[in-house]
Amino acid sequence: MALKVAIVGLPNVGKSTLFNALTQTAAAQAANYPFCTIEPNVGDVAVPEPRLEGLAKVAGSKEIIPARINFVDVAGLVRGASKGEGLGNQFLANIRDCDAVVFVARCFEDDDVTHVEGRVDPIDDLEIIETELMLADLESLEKRVVNLDKRAKAGDKESAATLRLVNLALAELREGRPARMAKVAPEDEKGWRMLQLLTSKPALYVCNVDEASAATGNALSQKVAERAARDNANSVVISAKIESEIAQLDPDERGEFLATLGLEEPGLNRLIREAYKLLGLHTYFTVGPKEARAWTIPIGATAPQAAGEIHTDFEKGFIRAETIAYDDYIRLGGEVGARDAGKMRSEGKDYVVRDGDVMNFRFNV
Repeated sequence: MALKVAIVGLPNVGKSTLFNALTQTAAAQAANYPFCTIEPNVGDVAVPEPRLEGLAKVAGSKEIIPARINFVDVAGLVRGASKGEGLGNQFLANIRDCDAVVFVARCFEDDDVTHVEGRVDPIDDLEIIETELMLADLESLEKRVVNLDKRAKAGDKESAATLRLVNLALAELREGRPARMAKVAPEDEKGWRMLQLLTSKPALYVCNVDEASAATGNALSQKVAERAARDNANSVVISAKIESEIAQLDPDERGEFLATLGLEEPGLNRLIREAYKLLGLHTYFTVGPKEARAWTIPIGATAPQAAGEIHTDFEKGFIRAETIAYDDYIRLGGEVGARDAGKMRSEGKDYVVRDGDVMNFRFNV
């Protein structure tokens, strides 16, 4: 699945530093002035998956291939972006192309790093961003209402269905709430996504803290966590500066460095996993001598749909899926041991894939 997550925020909150750490490169210029990021930088990031190493060891796999997510470092937003201020139009277009949004909030004091608003207030920062996105959605939808209404009155059922969803979104936006707060029926989810609303995308808040607060957070990050809970969202505490340093270390050095900071793992691992979870995804595996590989599928996907992630022919000609739970695969020493112990299951077209399933598909085209 080609998944894209936008990293957004005001200028100088640490977006590009965070992006550099995520991609372990210096591809995005991190500088102390607004709009240092003009063209969106896109980084292809592996989803941390410790189970892959265990599977590869049991199967003697030559290669490990993790699931991946694209992170997009978007130009900093300022007040008036919905009207084209700063790089507003480009910023909004880049977000529209993504599946989810990571809001980066500055939760650190540093006189050497200027703030575009002249103060450090992460809640106000988040409200500026959310307001601009809501205004852009509001303007976009209000332009569509008249034509949709005419077509609906003329008997166009598709227009009537779209108009109903547009009015659902407008009701939230006019009350000052993002469109993602609307209650959308399962049968309307496809049409809802087709509206391409900026504020309907799943959101995650990242609290960019100072180095001393990397393990526990601080008073500013606590405010963001409270805001996230109110919005039925999650938040992650990260020091982008520390993460960029960790990214440059050899794997053997990282553990020792993390221990000195009181951290069990890089904050980026939590961020990536939370983004994965935010999109309603989980993982199944294919394992063999050549490779151990993680595949991304939506929670609730059936076995044929999971097979289709490998190749469309696998889904079209699906016969069955030979399935082993991850724990059984490891405990019984692989496919042969699981089969001998009666832990390999033959699942049909209606089987809903579970996180961690090790699968081998039988198909005929």
